[in-house]
Amino acid sequence: MLPPPLLPLPLSLPLLLPLLLPLLLLPLAVALPVLALRRGPEGQRGAFVLWHWLALRALPWVAAWQRRRLDADTAGLRRSQERALRASLHPHPGDRSPDPDTFLELHRVTRPGSDASTGDGHGEGGRGGLEPPSPSNPYSSPLQATLLGLDALARAFPGVLRPGATTCLTPASPWPSPLPWPLVPLLPRPLPTDGPRALLLAALRTRGLQVLEARTASELLDVFSSLVSGREQLLEDVASGQGPPAATPAPIRATELAAELQGGPDGLAQRLWPQLRLVVVGDAGGQGPAAAVLGASWCQGLRLYTPVYTATGGVSGLNLWPEHVEWAERPRYLLTPGPPFCEPLQEGAGAPWLLGEEYELGMTSATLARCCLGDVVRIVDFYNQSPVVEFMRRRAETLSVRGEALSEDGFYRALLQATALWPGARLVDYCCAESRLLGSLSDGSAPHYEVFVELRGVRDLSEGQRDKLDRCLQDESAAYRSLRFRGSVGPARVHLLGPGAFQQLRGALPPTPALPRVLRRLDHVQLLQSLVVS
Repeated sequence: MLPPPLLPLPLSLPLLLPLLLPLLLLPLAVALPVLALRRGPEGQRGAFVLWHWLALRALPWVAAWQRRRLDADTAGLRRSQERALRASLHPHPGDRSPDPDTFLELHRVTRPGSDASTGDGHGEGGRGGLEPPSPSNPYSSPLQATLLGLDALARAFPGVLRPGATTCLTPASPWPSPLPWPLVPLLPRPLPTDGPRALLLAALRTRGLQVLEARTASELLDVFSSLVSGREQLLEDVASGQGPPAATPAPIRATELAAELQGGPDGLAQRLWPQLRLVVVGDAGGQGPAAAVLGASWCQGLRLYTPVYTATGGVSGLNLWPEHVEWAERPRYLLTPGPPFCEPLQEGAGAPWLLGEEYELGMTSATLARCCLGDVVRIVDFYNQSPVVEFMRRRAETLSVRGEALSEDGFYRALLQATALWPGARLVDYCCAESRLLGSLSDGSAPHYEVFVELRGVRDLSEGQRDKLDRCLQDESAAYRSLRFRGSVGPARVHLLGPGAFQQLRGALPPTPALPRVLRRLDHVQLLQSLVVS
């Protein structure tokens, strides 16, 4: 069961909180830098610790204000949705955009990448990055998600927000918005000049970490892969203090890291950082395989928390329940009323959301682009009147060489079943392509699926093992089984890729938080073909 909404506060208190906190902390904001300058580096560290302590004490107050605003918005969902759409239609004073009903009637829903769209899509998967949030706006949805997520994290795991306990291993953070003054010390952002290697090196030097952060689970997998492939140079830099970033030589720490790296990938994160309690990653859909690999291997024994579910144009969902262990594999997200304006795209979806139903999400961003996100979610609960959902699949990732329309989640289930039949194999990542994309390169065979997998624990696959995937696909989809029986569709072809192959693919794709499961461009398929080892 979800926790009940908070009891309402008097209207004046939530409105006054963001004004009172700066006034109360203003004297300290002036005194701390002066104290730090007088006392040198030690004074600067002491000032930061004190400022962090004050920000941590202020977080519950600011989060309570945002929580009560969320409760009010979700209690009157229809009113909040109308307000969110009006905010998108009237971003500037004096703008005479049509009213919401007229806008929804005149603007048909488009798909990213189509001629009618505004260019939010990026080809593969049709998903782009978030629009830059405004940290100065206290009613910003990304800021609300960040504040409530951090507060939920601090409540469920006391002590993880202390100074120096958290580090981000990717240049982009899983949190959708930077924090405003005076809460900045709670969420230090990596510098633009800090590449992934510099961030990993700084983390390796810090033994007392309690939280690892990364923008997505897939990117965190890339970090661990680079740790293994470049460990000799990393260990040398830790021992000598070379950078970037430069630091005090730590030969004892380097020896300790070397010993732990010899123990293999299972539970490596916990061994490198003995006090580690939590891994925080963002969710943009399609992160299930990467999250499963992290939980079963590198981050074995650690909790995985995804605070937000993001989509092109803004934050779509908010995970307020990090303490629920049973939801780690398939996180639940409260759909926030907006802005941006989010709507269900289903026949007859003008009716209220229904428990247990699946919906494709549509969004109207601040640029007035009303388009399908391609994400299909299932309603599992309600928070007041707002639905709580689980991500199911991406509609654009459907495989269909003869009209069978095999969904992303259906293919993934079949692939997991086949992997379980391959002795010692553990799935790391995968992509698919339809053979017609290859044109003349498909040697005239019947239409089929080209499947690219990265596995751990095996170096080769026999023909008998490859055939098991096709049998699992037939068990999953009656339409696929019928086409295979008639010979209209050929057997799926499975290609085993070398370590780091999908990291190279992500480098060739436009910036996007989610790796596409179905490739639509020939050059991307050819890239993976060049990395096949079996």
